[in-house]
Amino acid sequence: MYNWNSSSTVAIILATLIIAPIVAIFLSALFGDTTLWPHLFSTVLPRYVYNTIVLMIGVGALSLIFGISSAWVVTRYNFFGKFIFEWALLLPAAVPAYIIAYTYTDFLEYAGPVQILLREIFGWDNSGDYWFPEIRSMGGAILVISCVLYPYIYMMTRASFLTVPISFYQTSLIYGRNSFLSVALPLARPGIFAGLALVLMETISDFGTVEYFALETLTLGVFNVWLGMNSLSGAAQISSVLFIFVVVLLTIEYLARRRQRFHEISSGQNMLESENLSNSKKLLCFLICLVPILLGFVIPVLILLNFVFSGFSIIDFKEIFRTAFTSISLAFFGSLFVMLTSVLMMIISNYKSNNFQKSLIFLASCGYALPGTILAVGIVIFVGWLNQIIHFQLSYVLGGFIVLIFAYITRFLAVGNAAIRSGILKIHPNAMDASLTMGAGFMDSIRKIIIPLLFTNILIGGILVFVDILKELPITLLLRPFNFETLATYVYQYASDELLQESSFAALIIIVVGLGPVIFLNSTLQRVSRKKQSN
Repeated sequence: MYNWNSSSTVAIILATLIIAPIVAIFLSALFGDTTLWPHLFSTVLPRYVYNTIVLMIGVGALSLIFGISSAWVVTRYNFFGKFIFEWALLLPAAVPAYIIAYTYTDFLEYAGPVQILLREIFGWDNSGDYWFPEIRSMGGAILVISCVLYPYIYMMTRASFLTVPISFYQTSLIYGRNSFLSVALPLARPGIFAGLALVLMETISDFGTVEYFALETLTLGVFNVWLGMNSLSGAAQISSVLFIFVVVLLTIEYLARRRQRFHEISSGQNMLESENLSNSKKLLCFLICLVPILLGFVIPVLILLNFVFSGFSIIDFKEIFRTAFTSISLAFFGSLFVMLTSVLMMIISNYKSNNFQKSLIFLASCGYALPGTILAVGIVIFVGWLNQIIHFQLSYVLGGFIVLIFAYITRFLAVGNAAIRSGILKIHPNAMDASLTMGAGFMDSIRKIIIPLLFTNILIGGILVFVDILKELPITLLLRPFNFETLATYVYQYASDELLQESSFAALIIIVVGLGPVIFLNSTLQRVSRKKQSN
């Protein structure tokens, strides 16, 4: 429909640059040094793949249990604390998985308060007198990662439950069928799979937890082969295997939701009334909601607060505030450039592009599905190629800062694009047509009409990207300049040395800042609920 023009050319150049690191991974894997590949395949690669699959299955299963059960309970039944649990169940999403891993390790290890209390109560002298599960294990990793990732499933499942037409529930009751198993669960399947896909991609991406627990997954394998064996090509080859996992997940998620169709023509009440229960069942509902919140938010935050108070004298607050300023500045500039790129690409895609250009812009937003370690490998390879081609020279710190910003754009562009796309879809096409008809140019129409209408979406997308960058660990850890710390790397460095008290205050700052998107997500669910009640 549209020919090539200066605006679309700029967007296509940006999209190509963003896609380039992914292409670089596969080119390096295929045409780089392949001598290490047979060694990896015969030694560590099967173990990396096995551990990754086991971790994904365990986290997926436990997250489904936490997410679906709590979503159904708060949607369907009346019980004490229901309205608090509706938003509190999202709180664990503010806690990075690596932080909860650090807190639980100290809390549950042999010298931690739980085992000390058990030995005092039962008179045990040493670990030979009793058995206690090892937190630094596959089971421990599954527990701590699930506790902070289940809100993805909870949020999307609850949104699906709220949008199921009431007539479907009424029909199941007429035939004496269980409304949860016969109606709610099948119709919420696309939302459940979408949330599960996010959980599994975050599980694949996790670096801090598996590194701290010494679990040899594909993500940790990329790190070990790159830095430990000094083989960028070997890291690219493992990254290509990891990329296959991501493609499979995205395909499953797409197939699960594309056939979802249901329609209802109704009037009047559309919201299923909450059911009253006996006291024993109310207690069960209360516990179903309480357990994931305790495990994923309350206990870790209390442990961190205890660290802060007990280690107040040894915490370097001056250094932490300086690091926080660096992190906030980096996250601000990163989110600013991400949103500028998103606005440009989405506007061009919607108003000034053909199908090929739209496809390329879409591919540029797929970086969010890739683990940070993969992107870090691809960006290092791509930037190395650029250095060889154009021989640009920058100071190391400035160059490292630019590379980090570029990495964040590649990783989080999808978040910004989703926010802008949802806003553009609400703008009637006639708004742009009317402006052009009145003689205004394309850029003037964008500046005076489209941008003001998208302001809220730009702000929301910017907040989400800001917090994602603040919590990001593997990309920052692998691409930062020397002596450049963010809150995430600061916590990682001290926690890796078992200095949890020194890192506790920085970890709390990350959690507090992460509450912003949680509040936003809760308000979104509340709007869905109110809309259904008003229909």
